[in-house]
Amino acid sequence: MKIRSSAVRNAVHLLALLLLLVTPLRSQQIYDLLLKNGHVIDPKNERNGRYDIAVIGNKIVRVGENLPSSNAKLVVDLSQYYVTPGLIDIHTHFDAQGAELNLNPDHNALPSGVTTAVDAGSSGWKNFEQFQKQVINHSRTRVLAFLNIVGAGMYGEKVENDVQEMDAEAAGRMVKKYPQTIVGIKTAHFQPPTWDAVDRAVKAAELSNSVLMVDFHPKPERGYPELILNHMRPGDIHTHFYGRLTPQLDAQKKIQPYMLEARKRGVLFDVGHGSGSFWFRIAVPAIEQGFLPDTISTDIHKDSIMLPRANMITTMSKFLNIGMSLEQVIERSTLNPAKAIRRPELGTLSEGSTADIAVLELQKGHFAFLDSGHAKLIGDKRLRCVLTVRDGKVVWDTEGLSLTEWSHAGPYSNFK
Repeated sequence: MKIRSSAVRNAVHLLALLLLLVTPLRSQQIYDLLLKNGHVIDPKNERNGRYDIAVIGNKIVRVGENLPSSNAKLVVDLSQYYVTPGLIDIHTHFDAQGAELNLNPDHNALPSGVTTAVDAGSSGWKNFEQFQKQVINHSRTRVLAFLNIVGAGMYGEKVENDVQEMDAEAAGRMVKKYPQTIVGIKTAHFQPPTWDAVDRAVKAAELSNSVLMVDFHPKPERGYPELILNHMRPGDIHTHFYGRLTPQLDAQKKIQPYMLEARKRGVLFDVGHGSGSFWFRIAVPAIEQGFLPDTISTDIHKDSIMLPRANMITTMSKFLNIGMSLEQVIERSTLNPAKAIRRPELGTLSEGSTADIAVLELQKGHFAFLDSGHAKLIGDKRLRCVLTVRDGKVVWDTEGLSLTEWSHAGPYSNFK
């Protein structure tokens, strides 16, 4: 018994010694990047206050208060700014090698704090692999995609109105081949007065167990209520829903009952601003009645970035000035889109998650914002992205917050 008791005591002492040795290790970690004192808004973790965020490699390793600066290679003071998960724009057109209106993702996403951009159907099953090879694989932005039900992709009326191009089985196979990149199916721009495009897109989404995004032009033979109540499934996304082609308001500017019924069914409503799909005369009364978007997105392309300025940070600012709170806007630009595309690991500042981070300034003043009809709304607040971290690295820094003041930088030959 004495031998056994002695062995137990020795084991306990050894365990206690190991704990003493291991416990300080976490506090003594050397962080590659430490973001200090920012006002963190992280809806997934219900954080809304002052926190520090520590990054090692491409991962967030600590979120807490008063993390020691001495443990970090690079410290960035963000006491004047808001810190959010990297923004997620689920309606973009970044197949820069494809359709004429498409843009380069890094030049047009990262400066707005967008670290994850979902191309909305620029390519179909016939040319997605070319898009991946030429654009996705070379982008610092995380580029995901909705696959167009049209095999040739978004290349004009000739193919987009051709039902023979809409092969649900082939589209479904392509989604299943690239499940890490393709989030679902997109249908758009179909003009014939039939349900072929929608129904074939639904079938492709079902075959691939993925999400459907619908861009829909109502016709007398195919009404909008029928779309959202009978054809779309719970979790499917209607984009452009503040557009003038969507009859979401009645003659008295009241929300139509079928909009509320569709939302109860689980249909999601996405902004998809674009050059023609966001109108203050629709968005303002809808939001005043409490019908907020589920997700905020831009439909960014060469036309929409001009007069309507449909980039992510400006689009978010429009909703702030219509009356949504900053917390509501951030939730619909991070957590909600991550859920909508079934990527719960995104849109969060959780410890262990990839370090995709947006740092935003909320400016106060006198600002004008344009809608798709080039009407303006005057507001008193505007968001600006000052710093973007993608995959643990600072990729956008308008104020040089992460950089050394020139008089202390040493010889320019030290620049790397």
